[in-house]
Amino acid sequence: MPSRFSSLLILFAAFAVLTFALHLGYLRLPFHWDEMGQFVPAALDLFHDGAWIPRSTVPNVHPPGVMALVAVVWRVFGYSIAAARTTMLAIASLGMLLAFLVAIRLSRAAAGAPAFAAVLFLIASPWFYIQAMMVQLDMPAMTLTLLALLLFLDQRYLWCAAACTALVMVKETALTTPLVFAACLLFRERLRREAVYFAAPVAALAAWLGVLHHATGHWLGNTAFADFNIADSLSPWHIAAAIAVRLWTLFFANGHWLGSIALLAGARTLRGKAWAVALWVALAQTVGVTLVGGAVLDRYLLPVLPILYAAFAAAASVYPAHWRWASHAAMIALLVAGWFWNPPFPFPFENNLAMVNFVRLQQDAAEFLEVAAPEQRVASVWPFTAAISHSEFGYVHRPFKTIEARSFELASLASLNREDYDVLVIYTRTWPLEGPFDTPALRDFLRRRFDYRTEPDAVQIRNALGLFPVATYVRQGQQVTIYRRGL
Repeated sequence: MPSRFSSLLILFAAFAVLTFALHLGYLRLPFHWDEMGQFVPAALDLFHDGAWIPRSTVPNVHPPGVMALVAVVWRVFGYSIAAARTTMLAIASLGMLLAFLVAIRLSRAAAGAPAFAAVLFLIASPWFYIQAMMVQLDMPAMTLTLLALLLFLDQRYLWCAAACTALVMVKETALTTPLVFAACLLFRERLRREAVYFAAPVAALAAWLGVLHHATGHWLGNTAFADFNIADSLSPWHIAAAIAVRLWTLFFANGHWLGSIALLAGARTLRGKAWAVALWVALAQTVGVTLVGGAVLDRYLLPVLPILYAAFAAAASVYPAHWRWASHAAMIALLVAGWFWNPPFPFPFENNLAMVNFVRLQQDAAEFLEVAAPEQRVASVWPFTAAISHSEFGYVHRPFKTIEARSFELASLASLNREDYDVLVIYTRTWPLEGPFDTPALRDFLRRRFDYRTEPDAVQIRNALGLFPVATYVRQGQQVTIYRRGL
């Protein structure tokens, strides 16, 4: 046992060194989008006031596990962005170790060291690379899912239930995982007493929902959140679109098509109880986040990726050795290319380094305002308004007074009282359709179904609002422009 523990500690240290080395330049990167919208404000409320129900942002159903952990880290080390990002990177490093151990357990009989290939796929994945440093729920959910799966396969059911309880207190949709475990024990193994252990995660999540309902009057925290993430997401068109996005992400995007070819060739290798349990966990998680959630974000699939990558690697064991390593090397290269390459259609910036470019541009604009317009009122659209309204988010030293438009559509901007702001900031909020994808039909569909909107240019701003650009910053296809009245 000491020898095994030492080996695991060495492996964790190696993964941690690699993770921190790859993210060293981003430890102080200001917070992004949903970090500012929900998770960091909720963690700050816990840090400052011990408030389990957020006060500085609208409460919603997300359990407080990650926010509580970040708040504890801030209590110990003091508030800083670096402390928060370091915490998330440590969780990601543990996730890498557990992904490696799960891949070993799943692919013991496969040739070609598939566990090493599986963890390399994960490390190279742009979704993992970006989410590893972000204060969001999906990386911790991935790590705890892998821990629970490993404990279940080792038949340590009580500890597995405890891990699942922690898991659902991080991400509510992860309830699918303990339900899969309970079903396996109840219907396949006929272990009724052990199946009852998995009532604990259900009870913990129910208790959180009760606390939330008592504080807010809503089971999911607020009506708008429930409408967007439950009622709207269950419409047939939304389900169809979500299925298409999930299939693209899992089996085609960023070189995954190479893994899919391997799956078709070597699906027969994915046999046995361990694979059955793991694949049911992955399938249940995928179905859950496909049916529930108005925003079809790829990061929701992060707990599925280690299992998928293990399947890609194990299935490729049927290839001749030179084909196998050529396929693995090509897929890793395409995954790493996905860090930098932006698709020709709208995508969440947090899928790759577009997130960093987005944040850096907002930093550029904030620095310009602090120097050139320190006392002026700023009009823009969220999240830039949040970025410059709170110094804790890392963009400004002193908060600005802001006025927020609903969108960058000219009608929305024109509805603002011109006497209420001095400066207007326009930035790339939605990645535009490009090339063959930029068609009137697709633009209209995305506008109606996904609120697709592009930003007005300087000529449109001048003609509609009488404002002129005074500064423009551009990074990798994204842009931010600052406007004033007159020159």
